Amino acid sequence: MGIKWNEILITGDPLIVGSQIAIVMTVIAIVGGLTYFKKWGWLWREWLTTVDHKKIGIMYILSGVLMFFRGGIDGLLMKAQTARPEMNFLDAQHYNEIFTTHGVIMILFMAMPFLIGLMNVVVPLQIGARDVAFPQLNALSFWLFFSGAMLFNISFVVGGSPDAGWTSYFPLAGKEFSPGVGNNYYAIALQIAGLGTLMTGINFIVTILKMRTKGMTLMKMPMFTWTTLITSIIIVAAFPIFTVALALMTFDRLYGTHFFTLSSGGSDMLWANLFWLWGHPEVYIVVLPAFGIFSEVIATFSRKSLYGYKSMVISIVGIALLSMLVWVHHFFTMGAGPAVNSVFSITTMLIAVPTGVKIFNWLFTMRKGRIKFTTAMLWSLGFIPNFVIGGVTGVMLGMAAADYQYHNTLFLVAHFHYVLIPGVVFAVFAGLYYWWPKMFGFMLNEKLGKYHFWLFNIGFNVTFMPMFFLGLQGAVRRAYTYSAESGFAPLFLVSAIGSIILALGFAVFCYNIYWSFRYAKRNVSSDPWDARTLEWATASPVQFYNFAVLPEVKELDAFWHMKKRNSGLVLKEEEIEEIHMPSNSGLPFYMAVVFGITGFFLVFEWHIAAAVAAIGIVIGLIIRSFDYDDGYHVTVQEIKNIESKWRKVEGGVKHHVG
Repeated sequence: MGIKWNEILITGDPLIVGSQIAIVMTVIAIVGGLTYFKKWGWLWREWLTTVDHKKIGIMYILSGVLMFFRGGIDGLLMKAQTARPEMNFLDAQHYNEIFTTHGVIMILFMAMPFLIGLMNVVVPLQIGARDVAFPQLNALSFWLFFSGAMLFNISFVVGGSPDAGWTSYFPLAGKEFSPGVGNNYYAIALQIAGLGTLMTGINFIVTILKMRTKGMTLMKMPMFTWTTLITSIIIVAAFPIFTVALALMTFDRLYGTHFFTLSSGGSDMLWANLFWLWGHPEVYIVVLPAFGIFSEVIATFSRKSLYGYKSMVISIVGIALLSMLVWVHHFFTMGAGPAVNSVFSITTMLIAVPTGVKIFNWLFTMRKGRIKFTTAMLWSLGFIPNFVIGGVTGVMLGMAAADYQYHNTLFLVAHFHYVLIPGVVFAVFAGLYYWWPKMFGFMLNEKLGKYHFWLFNIGFNVTFMPMFFLGLQGAVRRAYTYSAESGFAPLFLVSAIGSIILALGFAVFCYNIYWSFRYAKRNVSSDPWDARTLEWATASPVQFYNFAVLPEVKELDAFWHMKKRNSGLVLKEEEIEEIHMPSNSGLPFYMAVVFGITGFFLVFEWHIAAAVAAIGIVIGLIIRSFDYDDGYHVTVQEIKNIESKWRKVEGGVKHHVG
């Protein structure tokens, strides 16, 4: 490309220069802190080389918090630009880059790691397993995701961000209209992160199907485990489509092929179809685990079994099947014709049916329940009315003829956020408040949690509700400015104010984490919520081997019934045996570094350097092929010592049922 070294770093924009300085200062502070406190060895042993599913889950969640901050800043910048007519806070190019990175980061690098993090922490515990089926592959999944996320995030200070929208439609995303390296970042970073996600899907399918504890049939699995299983199947079905599409995009941009061009036999609509064949299932990849979280929280704090368990399972499977049959509704306006549009309009409305089943099941679960209004329960309650608004407006958009009016307006943007923020972000917060004591051994502050809930919930509605009305008035999406004569200014200003309230809510959450780490009581019970599933039969935080003796399940809500009957809770000395555990490995971290370096070289089209770096990937695969480390055994005495710290060997875990 003939890119000069002095053109790699973005200069001239005060916001970006400030970000560059902040990044350098942050790196210096982290390196200095680790060196001063002599924590490099601890970091390597406990985190960078870990294969423990719980620690990997925590790293996913921390990545999600970091990406939420980055994506949220993008959102605030957009709202600042549109707060008043004809603002010059951001120019058109910078605005395009920001709304592109906002969408990609929030969906792929915020929602996904939050949910996969909770899946990692919770699912092996819920099925009574020691770890996932392939622990080292699990570590590689995380580090590839993190490598892709970091590669994507450096784009705004090194080379320039992608600017063709999070959907990256062709021909705009092609070399002809986007000659810079920004969309190379999109194509390559998402491939690297997507490989990690695909590995996660395979890993959890095998884990859930092959590693359930004795007596746990499929129909005795907790709902969160069910949603994780179906989500993993969708990942394996959908992510290869996106990976292939990104590979073809890479060939088009780097090597001059014509898969998505308007000339030489290419088709821009091929990209639209491939993208949404992955893109709509992706919505359910993030929403279905969220449904599982709400199911666990609502059942626990209603103090009842989940109403309609079988119908919930059937509806999850139905959603998974239909999710692959609705992708055309994302481009009704692109000329497919009335017959095709009608078919996909029907499938779009059909998918509302199993979703509606779930809503009624949650409502009936709460009916006549003794509801405890914890912070986690508030997030679950807040989800239902907000998500219904997103669902109803989705049916409106599903009518192909009406979609011609709604499609290119802020009405669609509002709908999308009313689905994904209540359907994913609310669930993530509910799950974090619920499972936090299991991860860290202390609870997040409930009072701060309620402030967080109300600020975030009010801010969310004030931000996005006006956008429905702006869309109906004709305000188009993806526009960086508007005229005073349009009459849009008051509602845009209200929306901008709402985004500030939303940001304050997230700030309270971050402060809650800080406050709780410093001041929260550490003597939390192993079962502080009087919960129903097996993860609460372990210590808080959980022992590295999960269970001293693998539990036996006789019915759904196994732990609840164990407590009720006071059976299966006593740990007897003669039952304790040595436990085999996998060894830590630095190879996944090494592979992620090499993938990141190779990807960076490809972004700038330095092909020889990329080829040399890619040799490191091959070397990593060879090293793994000759890795004969079979792990290690935890001795009976070590197990006794660990267990005696949180219960007597002849005693039991907390076993009251109110």
